[in-house]
Amino acid sequence: QVQLVESGGGLVQAGDSLRLSCAASGRTFSIYDLGWFRQAPGKEREIVARITWSGGSTSYPDSVKGRFTISKEYAKNTVYLQMNSLKPEDTAVYYCAARLRMGLPYGYWGQGTQVTVSS
Repeated sequence: QVQLVESGGGLVQAGDSLRLSCAASGRTFSIYDLGWFRQAPGKEREIVARITWSGGSTSYPDSVKGRFTISKEYAKNTVYLQMNSLKPEDTAVYYCAARLRMGLPYGYWGQGTQVTVSS
């Protein structure tokens, strides 16, 4: 089992920055990759960043590329999402999720943290 706990959400103004944290525990050695997702009211959940657990390879959708950065602190089993130049459309509940193998669905989810960007 893998447990994930997010933190760092809040209310910010457009153009501000925010860093989210996702602390992983349990069988972290079995994680293949971890992704940050977001879901805004009335919209589908979308992935905004992912990082492989061992190699640290990252990927982003075009909607956040250049503004969001995902990173991992190995000693703390914690993954960060640095969000810069935030826009009101970034408002959503942000979740981190882990999967144990490429191609499998993300089976382990955190509780989510609210990010609200005011204009």
